[in-house]
Amino acid sequence: MKATRTTYLKMAAMLGLSGLAATAAMAHHSFAMYDLQVTRVFTGVVPRVDPMPNHMSILFAPMNAERKNVERDAAGEPVVWSVEMQGSSQMARQGVTVSAYPPGTIISVALHPVRAGDLGGVRVGGMFRCPDRTPPAPGMHCDSVEGHTAIGNEPLPQPVP
Repeated sequence: MKATRTTYLKMAAMLGLSGLAATAAMAHHSFAMYDLQVTRVFTGVVPRVDPMPNHMSILFAPMNAERKNVERDAAGEPVVWSVEMQGSSQMARQGVTVSAYPPGTIISVALHPVRAGDLGGVRVGGMFRCPDRTPPAPGMHCDSVEGHTAIGNEPLPQPVP
């Protein structure tokens, strides 16, 4: 069967549309908003988990260095950060769900912060959950607490200012 000019035009149009779709998908997964040169490591208390299907987020209030309380702003309110992760279904397969991380859960996580200065970032490396009501020792993280739960096979990375 001989291809016609119309067939070639249809094929070219389909290839062009598939290229646009791929470009849109890549733009959605851009990390341009995060400062990938900076790594912050936190241990904090979870007030809630936001189970958005595309990117689950855990909100947490960083603990002070003594691990006795959370950091507070000038008005005395807890400072709350957000860490963005994979989609809810992918995180659920790793054991991270709303019910598995109720308010009061203590976690340690590393992130690349948002460039604009917002209190949030994208997770990098492993994440660790302390056993219930067992914060780490001063200056330490959940990966140092006996009975911790590891999410992912990676350690917490070292902070990079």
